[in-house]
Amino acid sequence: MTDMLVKLYTLPPLEPALEATRQAGVEVRRAMAAERQKVVRWVETTFDTYWAGETAVAFARQPVTCFIAIADGQLVGFACHDATCPNFFGPTGVDDRYRGRGIGKALLLACLHDMAAQGYAYAIIGGVGPVEFYARTVGAVEIPDSTPGIYRQVV
Repeated sequence: MTDMLVKLYTLPPLEPALEATRQAGVEVRRAMAAERQKVVRWVETTFDTYWAGETAVAFARQPVTCFIAIADGQLVGFACHDATCPNFFGPTGVDDRYRGRGIGKALLLACLHDMAAQGYAYAIIGGVGPVEFYARTVGAVEIPDSTPGIYRQVV
């Protein structure tokens, strides 16, 4: 899977994406340190151990670099940045039952706007699955010769 590059100084606005999720009954916000165990456990159960490890790193940052989506008091999505490597977006995922509601877009934009606020001009999205989503949503472009990228040594 390829890596992608995003210009953070040309991002779409965050608020319309957050408002769309609110209208759908979903809150997207920065996770709190007290939620670490619950979020990491949910990521491991819903997705995989690798993503759970990266999510735990996001909770070690100050401020926490994990954003979560909540519907009816339950976790339904997450996104992290500066977890895998500095200046990297990801991992991210939305529960299958909640896809197609703009949650992934809101989580992505929340993270990328947070990265821009911290002074980054660009972000790297590592090991991208949905290339078209990132290109369409934030104008991300593929980084040539970036496969397998940093994950090549993961056991």
